[in-house]
Amino acid sequence: MKQILIFDTSIASGNLGDILILNSINKIFDRIFTNARFVSAPTQEVIGKTTYKLNQSSNYSFVAGTNILSSNMNEYKQWNINYFDAINLKDVILFGVGWWQYQENPNLYTKLIYKKILSHNYIHSVRDNYTKKKLIDIGIKNVVTTGCPTTWMLNSAHCNQISTVKSDSVLFTLTDYKTDFVYDSQFIELLKMKYKNLYFWPQGIGDQEYLNKFNYNGKILNPKVSSLENFLKKRNIDYVGTRLHAGIKAMEYKKRSIIIGVDNRAAELSKDIDIPFVERSKLNLLKKKIETKWKTKLKIDYKSINQWCSQFGNYYKKF
Repeated sequence: MKQILIFDTSIASGNLGDILILNSINKIFDRIFTNARFVSAPTQEVIGKTTYKLNQSSNYSFVAGTNILSSNMNEYKQWNINYFDAINLKDVILFGVGWWQYQENPNLYTKLIYKKILSHNYIHSVRDNYTKKKLIDIGIKNVVTTGCPTTWMLNSAHCNQISTVKSDSVLFTLTDYKTDFVYDSQFIELLKMKYKNLYFWPQGIGDQEYLNKFNYNGKILNPKVSSLENFLKKRNIDYVGTRLHAGIKAMEYKKRSIIIGVDNRAAELSKDIDIPFVERSKLNLLKKKIETKWKTKLKIDYKSINQWCSQFGNYYKKF
């Protein structure tokens, strides 16, 4: 039986989006590895000898999802590893990861870590072409762009079942680490004008505290993934918000969704796969997007997805 090590971005995370990503990743791994043992290690905590041993004993090691790569790992670590870790870990494979914000080219220390720790034998999967270019520029060329794993199930047959017109109710989100009181205040007021019923889901650990600064008296969902999923199952509702993965989850439940861009993640996915996207500063465009009729149609690159999956064996279920 194969053993698979997953460097799990949801461990010690205050962002429920990391759990949404991991849940999608686990479903995909079930398609790729039909009979395997899975073990986990943290990405946001310091790792040590146990993780080294798991890496050495595993057939494959993956770091999966989220904005885990950055340009200055001596200063900022989404992935909490150092050069000593890179020496002791081997053949790590990227799976649907992205780059943390728009940054300058990686410094020498970061280049050395990535070249040492990342596999030369397997193709890496990255979320967007921006991340792919960052890796290619430092000489890591065995990379394909697959989009975020949370979007892989959103094929044309699925998206055709999403409403093309607005609902009377909306689920919205805000982002605690990317606040803009002026724009976010105008955003909430716009939702009040366009929807009869408003609901808020606090994806991040500080999202509800930030919401409390605004004039909002609507309903607030419990800060659990299960609360979000149960709500989406039962409601005829739109999603409009700054949290990317809450919006993708809403699309999974066939809800009309608009992602409000506050950083590079949604912007780059919009370029690559055409997710419904509006920059936060462009409220007039958001108003028009809410009011008008449009069809959800994502450009998922299944050729690259199947290319990446097929390197782990021919027994996987193709997308």
